[in-house]
Amino acid sequence: MPPTDASTDAGAGPTPTAGETADDTLDLHLPDELVALFGDTDTGPDSSPPAGPGKPRGSGPAGSPGAARPATADPAAAQPLPADSARLGTALGPLSGGAPRRATGHPVVQDLLDSPGDWAPATTSVGVFHLVPVRLERDLPLLTQWMNDPAVAAFWDLAGPASVTAAHLRAQLDGDGRSVPCLGVLGTTPMSYWEIYRADLDPLARHYPARPHDTGVHLLIGGVADRGRGVGTTLLRAVADLIIDNRPHCPRVIAEPDLRNTPSVSAFLSAGFRFHAEVDLPDKRAALMVRDRALRNLL
Repeated sequence: MPPTDASTDAGAGPTPTAGETADDTLDLHLPDELVALFGDTDTGPDSSPPAGPGKPRGSGPAGSPGAARPATADPAAAQPLPADSARLGTALGPLSGGAPRRATGHPVVQDLLDSPGDWAPATTSVGVFHLVPVRLERDLPLLTQWMNDPAVAAFWDLAGPASVTAAHLRAQLDGDGRSVPCLGVLGTTPMSYWEIYRADLDPLARHYPARPHDTGVHLLIGGVADRGRGVGTTLLRAVADLIIDNRPHCPRVIAEPDLRNTPSVSAFLSAGFRFHAEVDLPDKRAALMVRDRALRNLL
């Protein structure tokens, strides 16, 4: 479910302590219309299910560059939005007369993420970085190679033949646009994988008080040479800034790295995210990390 980053040395930021109380900046609850999408679930801070038995995913060695299987891989997340998009209410803004339709009668899919592929590159201390939406026929071999790196597989749980990675990507590429898989290209070199997703429309929203247009990130650093030297932290900050700059309705960038991946949690802290709470997700215990629009120039 969570993103992680192994390109930052352990100890790059303070490690959150278990049981740390949440501050009062995450005090809103899901609108009733959005709750209806997920069924009758309690969306308050105490709604997370108890940790299940057995070893949670993402318990690999500290410093691994992968992330446990993202929340967007949940089949519930891949379901298309209902034709009557007005059910989303304030989560997507007012829609009069239901979803617009083409001449064929099919609903027009909304741009739920403001077209990450059109975002301008970011100039960073490690070079020019941009997000390039994944094309299956072009990118599958490289992404399959990364997913079979043991350090990545420990967190993403997508090791195996190309068909395993392809199924994960198709769930997003053929979905309703609530998650966009991208290559992270530094200069001219693809070196990382990112998923930009609507956290408020994701199963993750069952586990924290989501706000409309909250935007989540999952990532892995594919290039071994880019791990362990702070590149991930730099790119995390750059991508969070890209989201905030290009998604004017997004109040916060959300992430949920595995709590045991100390280098990943430290990378998020160093990139301007703050630790909000520990949350029990279906496949791991995660650190809920938040980068607030209002605090972007302070952290």
